[in-house]
Amino acid sequence: MTAAAGRLAVVGLGPGAESLVTPEAAAALADAGALYGYGPYLDRVPARPGQRKIASDNREERSRAEAALTAAAAGGRVALVSGGDPGVFAMAAAVCEAVEAGPAAFRQVDIVVVPGITAMLAVAARVGAPLGHDFCAINLSDNLKPWELVEARLDAAAGAGFVIALYNPVSRARPWQLGAAFERLRRLLPADTPVVFGRAVSRADERIEIVRLAEAGAGRADMATLVVVGSAETRLVERPGLTPLVYTPRSAGGRTR
Repeated sequence: MTAAAGRLAVVGLGPGAESLVTPEAAAALADAGALYGYGPYLDRVPARPGQRKIASDNREERSRAEAALTAAAAGGRVALVSGGDPGVFAMAAAVCEAVEAGPAAFRQVDIVVVPGITAMLAVAARVGAPLGHDFCAINLSDNLKPWELVEARLDAAAGAGFVIALYNPVSRARPWQLGAAFERLRRLLPADTPVVFGRAVSRADERIEIVRLAEAGAGRADMATLVVVGSAETRLVERPGLTPLVYTPRSAGGRTR
């Protein structure tokens, strides 16, 4: 007899601090018999007696999803962890891809996606309200899409007046994309547009930098950094002795409330 399908919880761990892990996420982690995930993310989950941790490399998302689904299809209660929110450039999409392309048994698994605080929300909260009006998120990695598509989306977003959150801005294998993105955006946005570099927000090595677009450079970021590029409407409010506020007004096009 085939074992009954189990449960797979795709769990968002938030930006880093334990205090920012939601109660729903904590409960899903505690309920699982096995945890799958990228090693550094698994290290953030407290060890529990009898619970197995199966770590894999950062670029093995699809195989990680398939392994977690296989364990759940065999009747296990499994959690697949993801930094931030699992639905934002993360593991929830990899799980859906694996279910669509995989064996029929994957479609019998009870799949629950447990949201978390994604990096752009954590960074925005540190500096004020840069996402106070319309915004978008763009993944700068060209591992799964051509760079020409990234360029087209940057042009469209900046031209339409969106604040832009840039995920995965640089890595050792991709050192040039962020600089190229800034050069492109400088043609479309004012030189004094605020740019926020938020690194490891909520963790011990957190660093926040606020600069003008004219001064923004790729050397300020690494893979632990989320970059927020304001729109032409985004404002920087200086406060003597305090961190400046960055915000995008709620109104646009002359409308007020």
